[in-house]
Amino acid sequence: MTDSEWRLAATARCPCLSALQYGECCGPFHDGSAFAPTAERLMRSRYSAFAVGDAGYLLATWHPKTRPSELELDPGQRWYRLEIEATSRGGMLDTEGTVEFRAYSRAAGTASEQHEMSRFVREGRRWVYLDGA
Repeated sequence: MTDSEWRLAATARCPCLSALQYGECCGPFHDGSAFAPTAERLMRSRYSAFAVGDAGYLLATWHPKTRPSELELDPGQRWYRLEIEATSRGGMLDTEGTVEFRAYSRAAGTASEQHEMSRFVREGRRWVYLDGA
């Protein structure tokens, strides 16, 4: 997708359901003007990237050792709810952290739920997604 196909208005509700507008929540991470300060914020921004179809951001925030060479998102899949269940470490002074979450989507009229314990590591100043189970 091109940038114009997936960008949300800065005043739109952020897909991660933080109660903030996209321009003050995940938008700055997606456009590269800021880095997520915690593992949870990175996880939320990655969920939002799935919701808006930004495969480039997902690849850019994936650890190089576990990142796929390409990522094709299903344009028919609509992500509509994120629930953060637990976090461990992943703060501004940590080098690793985990976020347990449930993400809900719908595709071809069928609802699905993804439950994952995601692991994140800090590479320099930036948090990256390592893997999930």
